[in-house]
Amino acid sequence: MKTLDLSLESEEILQHQLQGLFAPSGKSSIRGGQTAADEALAELDIRGYANNRSEVLPVSSRGASVLSPYIRHNLLTLKEVWDRVADAPAKDREKFRDELLWQEYARHLYARLGRRMFRALRFQPPGESPADGWNRDLACIDLVLEELEQDGWLVNQTRMWLASHWSVRNGSDWLQGQERMYRELIDGSRAANLLGWQWTVGAGTGKPYGFARWQVEKRAPGTCLSCKLNKACPIQDFPEEQQLERVTRDELVESDPHPNRTSGPKIPMSFSKPEKVLLTIDSLGDNDPALAANPELPAVFVFNERALQNLQLSAKRAHFYLETLKDLATRRTLEVYLGDPYVYATEVPVAVTFAPVPSFSKFKSLAELHPFPWLTPPHAGSVRSFSAWREKLPKIR
Repeated sequence: MKTLDLSLESEEILQHQLQGLFAPSGKSSIRGGQTAADEALAELDIRGYANNRSEVLPVSSRGASVLSPYIRHNLLTLKEVWDRVADAPAKDREKFRDELLWQEYARHLYARLGRRMFRALRFQPPGESPADGWNRDLACIDLVLEELEQDGWLVNQTRMWLASHWSVRNGSDWLQGQERMYRELIDGSRAANLLGWQWTVGAGTGKPYGFARWQVEKRAPGTCLSCKLNKACPIQDFPEEQQLERVTRDELVESDPHPNRTSGPKIPMSFSKPEKVLLTIDSLGDNDPALAANPELPAVFVFNERALQNLQLSAKRAHFYLETLKDLATRRTLEVYLGDPYVYATEVPVAVTFAPVPSFSKFKSLAELHPFPWLTPPHAGSVRSFSAWREKLPKIR
């Protein structure tokens, strides 16, 4: 277990202490940390969100909140954000909360299915080509990829453009496309990214999203004028309708025989006296339940060396993590290591907050286990679609 020195600049930590674990890239303009998250929430104004959430250019016309990086790591919980917009205009509040529910749906789906989400949920998209599905000669694609690579964040509209262009238009393997996007996204979560790609390429609904020039001209006016393919646009028209092959239904999509296992504990569970609070990438906020329940204990975060070596995430994500940890260290005693968090938890009695991801099952010995801060707990009913899932939800108060 190697100790990381948070007093060093993030770039120095990357070069010398996390060397080879992140793919080289710049630093996002989206700042990490609880302080930045709280500032973003305080400044949130969703007036006009319903009409402007899908706007791409000019940037000043965008209605997207850019809270997703903080939500993904539970620096802001979905419930906090849900409550924050209670007084917003009804049309904007309803649409914004729908998007928060979509994030919760993704978490519920991934918590239940786990790695099965790497398979097509209901329909198999055509095309298994391993080739790069993004043609950067197109000004619209180059524009979006440049933002993805520089900032690691995109509005939902352009995420759909990239997924559709990769798979629906060019027939490249959707799993490879989602993996490439996942590595770059500051808000990259398996739950949201896998769900977004499945629905865009038709694997979840059987109806692929067709990306064409019309969307670019509507959402990013002026982009086509500078395109070298303006007069010979390969996406001038919508792609032909595709008849997707239905795959064998996963029984877990229709019902969950173990909803309590999926949701994790409803109340804190104590097995022994903890000495540290172990934070995970899924819960890095000051209000992490395990952290809040043990204010006197030091906090610990362990960069998972083996996982990072395999994933090769963009360094933008590392900068975001380090900014978040440095910010937390101004308020709590914090130890940061490079190694194996699951081994650490067997050697040191730790309190941990449950995370709805498959890898959490690797924790075999915990002193305390705290509930995940769901917006609404997972239910046992169908998750075959957002609407089917939502029908079973209790009212959120």
